[in-house]
Amino acid sequence: MAQWCQLQMLDCKYLEQVDQLYDDSFPMDIRQYLSRWIESIDWDTVAMQDSLATIRFHDLLAQLDDQHSRFALENNFLQQHNFRKIKRNLQDRFQEEPHAMAMIISRNLKEEQKILACAKEAEQEGEGTVSAMVVEKQKLDNKVKDLKDKVQFLDQMLKNLEDLQDEYDFKMKNRENEANSLSPKELQQEKFQMARMCMDLKQKRQDVVTFLTELLNLTHSLIQELVSEELPEWKQRQQIACIGGPPNACVDQLQNWFTAVAEALQQVRQQLKKMLELEQKFTYENDPISQKKAHLENRALELLKNLLSNSLVVERQPCMPTHPQRPLVLKTGVQFTVKLRFLVKLHEFNYQLKVKAVFDKDVTEKKGFRKFNILGTNTKVMNMEESNGSLAAEFRHLQLKEQKLAGNRTNEGPLIVTEELHSLSFESELHPNQSGLYIKLEATALPLVVISNVCQLPSGWASILWYNMLTTEPKNLKFFLSPPAAKWSQLSEVLSWQFSSVTKRGLNQEQLNMLADKLLGAKAQRNPDGLIPWTKFCKSANEKAFPFWLWIEGILDLIKRHLLSLWNDGCIMGFISKEREKGLLSNKCPGTFLLRFSESSKEGAITFTWIEHDVHDKPVYHSVEPYTKKELTAVSLPDIIRTYKVMAVENIPENPLRFLYPDIPKDKAFGKYYPKPSETQEPMDVESTEKSGYMKTELISVSEVHPSRLQDNMMPMSPDDYKALERYVSPRDIDAVLDLHGLVPQEQDMSCSFETSNFLL
Repeated sequence: MAQWCQLQMLDCKYLEQVDQLYDDSFPMDIRQYLSRWIESIDWDTVAMQDSLATIRFHDLLAQLDDQHSRFALENNFLQQHNFRKIKRNLQDRFQEEPHAMAMIISRNLKEEQKILACAKEAEQEGEGTVSAMVVEKQKLDNKVKDLKDKVQFLDQMLKNLEDLQDEYDFKMKNRENEANSLSPKELQQEKFQMARMCMDLKQKRQDVVTFLTELLNLTHSLIQELVSEELPEWKQRQQIACIGGPPNACVDQLQNWFTAVAEALQQVRQQLKKMLELEQKFTYENDPISQKKAHLENRALELLKNLLSNSLVVERQPCMPTHPQRPLVLKTGVQFTVKLRFLVKLHEFNYQLKVKAVFDKDVTEKKGFRKFNILGTNTKVMNMEESNGSLAAEFRHLQLKEQKLAGNRTNEGPLIVTEELHSLSFESELHPNQSGLYIKLEATALPLVVISNVCQLPSGWASILWYNMLTTEPKNLKFFLSPPAAKWSQLSEVLSWQFSSVTKRGLNQEQLNMLADKLLGAKAQRNPDGLIPWTKFCKSANEKAFPFWLWIEGILDLIKRHLLSLWNDGCIMGFISKEREKGLLSNKCPGTFLLRFSESSKEGAITFTWIEHDVHDKPVYHSVEPYTKKELTAVSLPDIIRTYKVMAVENIPENPLRFLYPDIPKDKAFGKYYPKPSETQEPMDVESTEKSGYMKTELISVSEVHPSRLQDNMMPMSPDDYKALERYVSPRDIDAVLDLHGLVPQEQDMSCSFETSNFLL
């Protein structure tokens, strides 16, 4: 089955993840109508070849023209208009950079595959036992359905009551006219029937009032569950998603529940009006409608107000488009976006809600606390979205500007800039043409960190991580005056999310163990309840040291820029102590190596360590000087591994790297990353290198060591040479000579430099 067809069969929470992949740059309409063609192309290859990308771009435009023609035959004017607009936008955006479009399609297809894999895994895990979350969702679905059924049943009860009351009223009016024509016995029977009908009428009225009271009780219980349980749980999942956790899903499901309850209450209010009409036509002493109408009306109105006042939510938290994976950190002078949704999707509310953004509302003035103004359009009218019909408003062009204080300003506040939290709230009023319905609405984004320089972004993101990991309070702006410590069980999960959110791979237990030892110390034995203070995570113990988080951030940046494919493929062990490294390599064959991140580089660096054996068959470990972003910008890590040489005076350079741990041949592990051989020159090339006399150059990584260090583990001598030596010198004499020179196995750190290797063409 086609990938797109499989996706459309998924649950709503997965479809929401798919929805997040597509925007105006590459609309979902293209994916929908051209799904077969899109899935038939190898977009990874297209993205790497500009000429092929240009061909595919024009193929796509041709496909759009074909689809437009089909819409014309179907007289589908709306889609004709949409596809003309889509084509113009694509031409404006990708005409000069068709490979960028190929990269977007390639990325989206891979993300779709990940979503399908997650759905399949969840389905397999749930076989035989249904998860508690699904059970709770089903229970709530049933409660909402029960409410809707009861409202419909009340409609039928009112109709039956109205029919009975009309019949009673008709007979009462005709009774006087027919009284003279009836015998005393018939008259007595008529009186008896009327009395019985009156009793039935009173009983039905009482039944309607009782049923409506129970219906409002059920509605109250349901609203409490939505407002006090489901909505806070959704907001907590949103917090987790903001810091790299699983994508926050089910906002559509939440909207369906809120909308269904609001529709039910609107219908109940109409039913109450109907009851008042019936009361005006006919009433009596102790009429339950007369006695309860005011209470029932007020209660239905209060329930509706309670539901609507909690329906405005921040669907997508504030985020700079330049840093989509670092929400809630905003830089002055840089535009940011934020999206709101009204969970009650009723057409009478369309274009009724005007939302205003307010910064640091109700924040008391504090010494040293910075103040900001919002620039850009800070008001939006909510309207129904075409894609999913939700009532939403998206602010796309907001900016913050710091208020300049008179005189020389010094930040004398108790918190540094990246620990100073701010609030962004949104206000609106709802007063449609319904008597008694006036509601003030407010929604608040999660606390923000405002920076003035991009170099503050890592520390600002650390504050966002710590806050959302440890509290669910939406307005605790004083959090960092006394930040609580985090349990290792909490922090380890969040650290893994930082990697899985920007790559395809989080941290495994082996890697987390190393980080636990680094933060807690070996004595803590990686205790899940071990506490890590904020200062340990994001502060420096002294001037020479650097914070743990900045080290992690440097490694993340290194991976994103230079090591993404290697990390995704599992080639990099990464986080491993030197002791553990020796333990893993100790029983491996010579030339086995592994890749790990340097612990001494703040900016992020990677090194490799390999094992050799001396003449006593004792292991000797060699580690190369770590490679930073500067070196990796010049030469990729696979190329470094491919061409790496160890060289001593009067010795032939050799590459000691043979197997990637545990036993993968080097070229098999990294071969696909090696540069492709250059194309042979065409016969018609006039200016060939043979005539020019130039030599092709290649940068290679070389470690220079003293010959005596190479003798320690006999690196220049092959096993065949050693056997030849044994013919003339006894093993005992060889050992005596080695002992005389004090050659003992040791760990060796090798400095490394790049040299140019020349090849005559």
